[in-house]
Amino acid sequence: PLQQVDPSIEGRSGLSLDHTEWLGDQHIQTDYELLMQDLQRNDPDLAARTRLIDPLIAHYHLRLGDESTALSAFQRIVNDQNGRDTADFLFLPVSDASASDPDRRGTHWSLLLVDRRNREGPAAYHYDSFRGQNNEFAAMLAQRLGTRLEPVRMTQQRNDYDCGVFVVDGTRALVRRLARRDRPAVLHLDNLVADREQLQRRLS
Repeated sequence: PLQQVDPSIEGRSGLSLDHTEWLGDQHIQTDYELLMQDLQRNDPDLAARTRLIDPLIAHYHLRLGDESTALSAFQRIVNDQNGRDTADFLFLPVSDASASDPDRRGTHWSLLLVDRRNREGPAAYHYDSFRGQNNEFAAMLAQRLGTRLEPVRMTQQRNDYDCGVFVVDGTRALVRRLARRDRPAVLHLDNLVADREQLQRRLS
C-alpha cells in the first residue's frame, strides 16, 4: 500500500515514477487518460459507456463531499454531453486519506468497479491488493453511489509500495474483459500481475 495522495500536484505529462515510489493521484489519472484514449480508438462503444474517474473526484466529491456535492459530481460523471445517463461502468480509485486530518493524506489505494448495466440494481466490486485495508472506505463509497458490494478475489501485493500499480493494471485488465463482453462472474483479479516497468514506460 502506502501511496501519497497529493491534490496539489499539477501537470500530468512526462511523469516520472521511481522503482519503489508510491503512486500519487496524478500518476493514476494520467494512466486513466491514456487508457481512455486507447479505448476511444479501439472500442468507441465501450468508451462511451465507461468512466475512469479522477481519484480526487472520487475522494473529495463522491466519498467526502456533502450530499449535494456528491450528487452533482455523480450526475456530471454519468451523463453525456446531451444529458443522458450512458455510464454502465465506473472505475473509482479508493484512497484511505482522512476527511478530518490534513496530515493523513493517504497510504493505500484500491479499486472500486461499479457495474450499472442494471440501473435498478447496480453492483460494485472492490479490488484491494492489501488484505482489505480499504474495505471500510470502499463500502462507504459504494453506499454513496447506491450500489451493493459483491465479493471478488484480488491478487495480493508482495511489497508496501505497489498498490497504485495494482489499481491501474487492474482497471486495464477489467476493461479488456469488458471489451470481450464478459459477464461479472469472471471479473475476479486473482491472477493479476502488476507491471511497474510497463507503467513507467506509459507515463514517460
